[in-house]
This record gives sequence, C-alpha cells and structure tokens, in this order.
Amino acid sequence: MAIRTVLQLGDPGLREVAKKVDDPAAAEIRALVKDLSDTLAYWRKTTGYGRGIAAPQIGANVRVIFLRLPGEEPWPLVNPVITERGKEKIVVWDACLSFLSIFMQVERHREITVRYQDLSGEQHEVHANEERNLSELLQHEIDHLDGILAVDRMTDVKTMCTREEFEKRYRAGSPYAAEVLKK
Repeated sequence: MAIRTVLQLGDPGLREVAKKVDDPAAAEIRALVKDLSDTLAYWRKTTGYGRGIAAPQIGANVRVIFLRLPGEEPWPLVNPVITERGKEKIVVWDACLSFLSIFMQVERHREITVRYQDLSGEQHEVHANEERNLSELLQHEIDHLDGILAVDRMTDVKTMCTREEFEKRYRAGSPYAAEVLKK
C-alpha cells in the first residue's frame, strides 16, 4: 500500500488514546496493517532499527500494532491488552521510530501476558518474556495505544543519550545489536 509518515515526538497525535477496532477483518484494517508493514520495512532498511510499530505512530487512532521480529512471520495484533504482568521488572534500553535520535533506559515487566485478535477477529493469547525481547517490545507498542511514550517511562533522565552515543557505547549489549547485521 504505502510508506506513511511517522509522527514525531511533540505531535499531539502520539498522546491520544487509540480507539478499539470493532471489526478486525475490515478491509481498512487490512490496508492499515499493510501500511504499517511497509512503513516499518522502510525504517528498518534505512536506519537498521524497527521491530514494531503502532497505528497511532502513522496517524491512525486505532488499537493495532505490527511486529516484525528477525526470522519470524509478520505479526499484526488487533486490540492487544496486557492481561497479566509479572512482579519482576527489568531495565532496558529503549528508543522509538517517533524519536529515533534519542535513547533512554526504561523499566518494564520481565513477563507479561497479552490477549489480542488477529485479522480474522479470532482471539489469541501470548505469554511474553525476555526471549526475543518480546515482553519489552509488546509493552512499548501497547503503550503507544494509550498515548504513553518511552520518554514517560525513563528510569532516570541521566540515561538519555543520542543515537550516536548509544551506537558507540551500548548497542552491542542491547536487543538492537542483532539488527545491525540485517540492515
């Protein structure tokens, strides 16, 4: 379909709470998922970053996220909801396509359970943990649906750094390290 413009930090659209999708099988939702896929692929190709994207990031105020994990099939999630959060938390490096020049450390739950619908409307549940860094990624993308950004979850403003400093000092020990080879 199309590579869409990604809203950037400061755009009020990123702070809106997304609306529930009534019909996950609707043609406009399938078209939106295609746009999310194309946009994420473009960012990944041009920057080396991008494992997921949320509909609000391209100006669509609906509860849809799209993940593309290395070596995995494309994964659209409609109306995702975190139904369980483990007690243990972790601190991870985070960034966002909506402010890719800034990295920071955030606190996330080590394990979560997410209920969602696929594009036919069927309900699914996934238990996510640190494997493939899925837990932190799902929390990041679902936050977008609630108008919450990674900068809101920063553990300490002193952890904030530019992309250049992150690349030089921290990327090798982060989930983004594997992305370098797949540019």
